[in-house]
Amino acid sequence: MLKGFKDFLMRGNVVDLAVAVVIGAAFGKVIDSFVAILMNLIGKLGGQPNFNSFDPGGVPVGAFLTALISFVIIAAAIYFMVVAPMNAIAARRKAGVEETEAPSEEASILMEIRDELRRR
Repeated sequence: MLKGFKDFLMRGNVVDLAVAVVIGAAFGKVIDSFVAILMNLIGKLGGQPNFNSFDPGGVPVGAFLTALISFVIIAAAIYFMVVAPMNAIAARRKAGVEETEAPSEEASILMEIRDELRRR
């Protein structure tokens, strides 16, 4: 019974999942602090750091606005910090193109001379 449990724990997908949970928790703290900074900046524009006390006509919509703005900021941060770079990396891998720097002007002139000499 213990051997089966050990085999279950040592399977690759369980270890990968554990690593993902730990990394996700750490990344969540980074995103939370980023959202706090942006919410404070947005709140300073409106005169208050959060919208929880906003209730026009007695309808408490402030907490909803705060949660909605936080969600949009979190979604944008995840997209621009994780999804977009991973999509770019995946597209490069799929195309089989490695990142290379453009040759300098001298190098391109030397390559032209080399190519011309080969043609002769």
